[in-house]
Amino acid sequence: MVEVEASKYSDEAFRRTLASKIKSTLFQLSPRIRWTKRFQRAASALSAFALSVNDSGTWTLGWDIPASAGIADYGDLALDLTDVLVELGEAAKEASRGVVLSIDEVQFLKKPQLEALIQAIHKTVQRRLPITLVGAGLPQIAELAGDAKSYAERLFKFPSIGSLSEQDSREAISGPARAEGIGWEPDALEFALSITKGYPYFIQEFAHQTWEIAPGDSITLMDAQMAVDPYEAKLDSSFFRVRLDRATPLQTAYMRAMAQLGSLPQKAADVAGLMGRESTQVAPTRAELIDMGLLYTPEHGYAAFTVPDFDKYIMRAVPTLVVPQIRRRTRHSDSRR
Repeated sequence: MVEVEASKYSDEAFRRTLASKIKSTLFQLSPRIRWTKRFQRAASALSAFALSVNDSGTWTLGWDIPASAGIADYGDLALDLTDVLVELGEAAKEASRGVVLSIDEVQFLKKPQLEALIQAIHKTVQRRLPITLVGAGLPQIAELAGDAKSYAERLFKFPSIGSLSEQDSREAISGPARAEGIGWEPDALEFALSITKGYPYFIQEFAHQTWEIAPGDSITLMDAQMAVDPYEAKLDSSFFRVRLDRATPLQTAYMRAMAQLGSLPQKAADVAGLMGRESTQVAPTRAELIDMGLLYTPEHGYAAFTVPDFDKYIMRAVPTLVVPQIRRRTRHSDSRR
């Protein structure tokens, strides 16, 4: 298993992260003392991949395996990673093992990094090597993958994982309590469903707050209603707050305008109009919020918040829509005058 949580890595940092993880995977596939020529070849390719981080080659994997010549040493991320994964796949095949690349927060990968991963996996699939990629992220990753490589739509499946079904939500709320001999009264459970909307973390937090309040062996509607304030306070102070704290005043204004228009996906032109701006003026702000993972685009021209109820939080946290003034450039006089 090669597990990586994507971040806004430079290509060099992306190489370092992958190289370290793949090195660990090689040892999981087989102890070094039992390495065959195939494993040695994979390790040499990995050394070349790591050494090509920069011209001086100052970063190494910390082992004594020489870098291969002509394999994974092109200085091109996509070509180098393809070589490394092919060699890793051949070693895994020899050991009758499989390798899974698990990439979380895929939307934070830069386009060349995503291109490299897709190209490398494509080659391993063509060669029927036991390597696969499992990625997770915001809904736009299907679009990002398609933009990176046109054949990504044929290479991968993009299942959508949203809120739990009503049945699963009921069980997630009432099941743990039932295991402790505590029941949820029907109207209390219905109220909890309406508050949490099936979002797993909201279910966890609301059920916890209700558990702390309920005094008896049955959770009542009153218990659930009393849990709303501490539940919202916990979400506001942690889950939501950390997202808003990352935003600039103009980004905050954009999200506040979106929230004022409602919880459904909002048209870019409508948000801009509420802000008193042209769409072209706030388009960069919208793009920044998407890049930060605060918004996503469910369809062309529309944007939505990436987590439920963020619109309600924005309305609580930012009661008034305040749009920063446009800063106009001033023309400096010629210093020679």
